[in-house]
Amino acid sequence: MATAQEQTTPCCATGTNKPSSSASLQPQKQPSQQQEQRPSVATFIPAIDSPPKTASAKGITVMVKAQTSHPLDPLSAAEISVAVATVRAAGATPEVRDGMRFIEVDLVEPEKQVVALADAYFFPPFQPSLLPRTKGGPVIPTKLPPRKARLVVYNKKSNETSIWIVELREVHAATRGGHHRGKVVSSTVVPDVQPPMDAVEYAECEAIVKDFPPFREAMKKRGIEDMDLVMVDPWCAGYHSEADAPSRRLAKPLIFCRTESDCPMENGYARPVEGIHVLVDMQNMVVLEFEDRKLVPLPPADPLRNYTSGETRGGVDRSDVKPLQIIQPEGPSFRVNGHFIEWQKWNFRIGFTPREGLVIHSVAYIDGSRGRRPVAHRLSFVEMVVPYGDPNDPHYRKNAFDAGEDGLGKNAHSLKKGCDCLGYIKYFDAHFTNFYGGVETIENCVCLHEEDHGILWKHQDWRTGLAEVRRSRRLTVSFICTVANYEYGFFWHFYQDGKIEAEVKLTGILSLGALQPGETRKYGTTIAPGLYAPVHQHFFVARMDMAVDCKPGEAFNQVVEMNVKVEEPGDNNIHNNAFYAQEKLLKSELEAMRDCDPLSARHWIVRNTRTVNRTGHLTGYKLVPGSNCLPLAGSEAKFLRRAAFLKHNLWVTPYARDEMHPGGEFPNQNPRVGEGLATWVKQNRSLEEADIVLWYVFGVTHIPRLEDWPVMPVERIGFMLMPHGFFNCSPAIDVPPNPGDLDDKENNGLPAKPIQNGLIAKL
Repeated sequence: MATAQEQTTPCCATGTNKPSSSASLQPQKQPSQQQEQRPSVATFIPAIDSPPKTASAKGITVMVKAQTSHPLDPLSAAEISVAVATVRAAGATPEVRDGMRFIEVDLVEPEKQVVALADAYFFPPFQPSLLPRTKGGPVIPTKLPPRKARLVVYNKKSNETSIWIVELREVHAATRGGHHRGKVVSSTVVPDVQPPMDAVEYAECEAIVKDFPPFREAMKKRGIEDMDLVMVDPWCAGYHSEADAPSRRLAKPLIFCRTESDCPMENGYARPVEGIHVLVDMQNMVVLEFEDRKLVPLPPADPLRNYTSGETRGGVDRSDVKPLQIIQPEGPSFRVNGHFIEWQKWNFRIGFTPREGLVIHSVAYIDGSRGRRPVAHRLSFVEMVVPYGDPNDPHYRKNAFDAGEDGLGKNAHSLKKGCDCLGYIKYFDAHFTNFYGGVETIENCVCLHEEDHGILWKHQDWRTGLAEVRRSRRLTVSFICTVANYEYGFFWHFYQDGKIEAEVKLTGILSLGALQPGETRKYGTTIAPGLYAPVHQHFFVARMDMAVDCKPGEAFNQVVEMNVKVEEPGDNNIHNNAFYAQEKLLKSELEAMRDCDPLSARHWIVRNTRTVNRTGHLTGYKLVPGSNCLPLAGSEAKFLRRAAFLKHNLWVTPYARDEMHPGGEFPNQNPRVGEGLATWVKQNRSLEEADIVLWYVFGVTHIPRLEDWPVMPVERIGFMLMPHGFFNCSPAIDVPPNPGDLDDKENNGLPAKPIQNGLIAKL
């Protein structure tokens, strides 16, 4: 992602995007990463021979910064180049090197204590309080451990997947002549897996299918001879039987057809080609199976198929919308230093990965005399699954794992000024490796901006007629990705009253099926002649590594479930109106497999077991579900083999460094049942006092409407993290009135209604 060199820009100006450069990194022995024995901060603070040369105020020793990249900063373009060159040079033979294809190159995030050390002494704002006090004061090393990269490499010649760890010792702005300054720490072949597909493979697959003579003949029978009109979407094969085993790299494409080759914004998904079965070997790029099973006529050309503005398709756009401007004449209220963000009393770091996309690190709230109060170590969306409910071919096998099979981050796109984001915007770029190891940059990939969010709170005293109101402002960090026909916007909103909201916006274009003349389907909605949209669901998994009032290295959190209970009739409920909130401690992983229950207002609270508020109760943050659902599928549904994590809305685990992906790291063609969360929780580890990780699964059941065609308006789902006994009084109290809206006389800025005889008088 872009560094702090990129300037904050208003919505109608594009900032200059400059790749970051990293200073020299020196090797240092890494501590053990075993989970059974959590390393102490002292492990990462070795003794030094001479005292530091620089001292800060208050007698706290501060070292000169040894590297320019924070341990959590995403890899720069130069670091990715070095990592790729290092791995390629380490190939055992020329054949191995030639066959290497680079699926992902990502940062190896260091232990939490290394991050704490960096934040305490190496990167501003210096926060020594993050580290526990030691007798005589801590001895600080002159260098942080070198950054590391993790590479997922697919060998196209051997059909093997391997994982490489590279230590980035020395990184320059460019690797001249292919020279590298990295060191291979480890390389491991992972058997019986297929890594995510790449855009290059998709393009190659489309080309070989369109050049396949039997396919061209099948399209000719449907009246299509111009292959430029044909769209081939190479969906992953999933896993339905041993025929889909990962010993072969497979795709089962879906076929669509445009009506005009010179209409770039035509919706090709409006004309699905049904009845053709294609199986492609993606390793060797050959068609393994082809069958023209049933001739289904192409749906007629829909006059709504072009989704550009009205004037370009012979129509008229609405003319009664006046300009709406969002301006901040004094600039934004947030401050950006590299990837470190400060806004109001919040501070956190922005990260980005090829798989998850946006990652939020080290979330904390500055709370007056109590200082910096941690809320979460890491927040991200780690997986999503889209199962379709039509049992007919080919729709029954549409159950995409858009993060694990494709990569949300790699499918992100540049955000446009004044369209995707409004206001005073700070953009961040994202850097990725392509299939062949080159570095590609998505400019303006992440958007950071402030939004007005209506009323934060208001009250009017009917006796005095005095009213007080505060408007809500929130800080929004977001990115948007496109996976085939659908768009997904991922948002993290930070509020002035301590809330954090996670939101997903779904839009784009429906994935459709064709109908025979006069045919209807009970498993979808007919939206145009010969065209229907199958029912389906979208599920998202948010992984939240919590740290409520916990410093790095502390494991003082637990989770309680809150349910509202109706009091039994009797002496305690003689009027039959009594109800109360009842809490239950979730003591172990198996006990913490929970589902939403709106009838009992169910929610969950992450509490600190050793910190109390002014009433003597434990401080906490609660997870408040939004609208949600569970899979509408039988227990033996094939996609649930790979997505067993969808069976519950909430899972809770103690932090483990290698537990990142709820369906396993490689869900593509995965034959293993219940890999990931469903397997980890069988250890039934204790949660009574732990470093807590929440896995919240939320989804929406989409029964398409006629109005969802030709484009699908945004649908929003999400959840909220809210302080619960965390603050001694509401942070909203100190939010000032909006200075731009005081005494607006032109807009009926009348005083509050006067009081007469204790009643509100009529004006």
